Amino acid sequence: MSAPILDRYLAKAIRHGTLTILRPDGSTTTVGQSAPGYPDIRIRLVDKATERQILMDPRIGAGEAYMDGRLIVEAGEIMDLAALLRMNNRWDHGGNIAPKGALKKLGGKLVTLIDGMNEAARAKRNIAHHYDIGNDLYRLFLDTDHMQYSCAYWPDDSMTLEQAQEAKLAHIAAKLRLDTPSAAPLRILDIGCGWGGMAIYLARKTGARVHGITLSEEQLALARERAEAAGVTDLVTFELVDYRALEARGERYDRIVSVGMFEHVGQAQFGQFFRTARALLAEDGVMLLHTIGRMGGPGATDLFTRKYIFPGGYIPALSETVAASEKVRLIAADVENLRLHYAKTLRQWYSRCVANKDAIIAMMDERFYRMWLFYLSGATAAFESGSMCNYQIQYIRDRHATPITRDYLADAEAGLTG
Repeated sequence: MSAPILDRYLAKAIRHGTLTILRPDGSTTTVGQSAPGYPDIRIRLVDKATERQILMDPRIGAGEAYMDGRLIVEAGEIMDLAALLRMNNRWDHGGNIAPKGALKKLGGKLVTLIDGMNEAARAKRNIAHHYDIGNDLYRLFLDTDHMQYSCAYWPDDSMTLEQAQEAKLAHIAAKLRLDTPSAAPLRILDIGCGWGGMAIYLARKTGARVHGITLSEEQLALARERAEAAGVTDLVTFELVDYRALEARGERYDRIVSVGMFEHVGQAQFGQFFRTARALLAEDGVMLLHTIGRMGGPGATDLFTRKYIFPGGYIPALSETVAASEKVRLIAADVENLRLHYAKTLRQWYSRCVANKDAIIAMMDERFYRMWLFYLSGATAAFESGSMCNYQIQYIRDRHATPITRDYLADAEAGLTG
């Protein structure tokens, strides 16, 4: 009974490109038609239970089946399978834009609300789940120069990952207005500093004093090592602390930057995040928020991501992000949508993971390796054909804090890239 249901579902989902399914009884089904630009994929299901599992919840069912070696991609790769499914239902080509049913909307809101109750202790556990799995793993696929685990910036398709991540740092630095004359070095807060790449870059390029904060003990240790190796320990400090604790200490910063951290805040904490950011930012200060976002309205994090990748994570829509910041009178002075830049970044990470397959399996295990590829593949497809993007939002408290035209951005960026 389950086989015809799955076949009918896939026949509706795949029109261009083909998916061939080999079943344990020896039967074969092919859906779709070969088409230029679309992959032709063949998968094998090792038992009937796998098919039932996929039907119950396609996203996590297929993910766990692939992780366990019960869904095997025999022609093509898991990246191709994810791309095929998304390409046939491109978010920006229409699809179903009818309002969601009341029950589905309520379910999504409840999941988001519960996940968003991201108090400090829980936030630290959630961060540890993803970032404290070992610095050596991240070294295998991130850029070697800055270890940026966030969307790179690709003004030139011929760039290497290392060059694109350097370009991203310059792009953000330009938006922070670091060339403003000041008697003393600018004081910068890096919320969610990762392995220190942004903080070290800003210190070396501008002489600013940068305070990086993180909830990951693994990241903290390596960030301090990297700052020492770069010779900037007189300018850069790193601390294991929740951003919410800084306001009580009376801290104040000329600039605030946060890259790839807002996705971990949780929807219920958006108001707190921006209230704290405003309190920490000098009256004439500038803040740059770089976050994954949804091009549609608010949604909910899928079960696979919540369970295996980013517990407590939530991808915000631009509407709810700006709505939260408006309440504390932070002015969104500049908003940029990096639409396809993360897809290019993810494909680079995926290729490096595949190239380091043996090392990752030896370090973790084969199930983890397949889980990681599934995660990177699904994310890539979401940025190439789904509703995911990256937003960079420049915030100011005073409307005079930045020039009234955008010309200064290109000039500053050119100066940083030399």
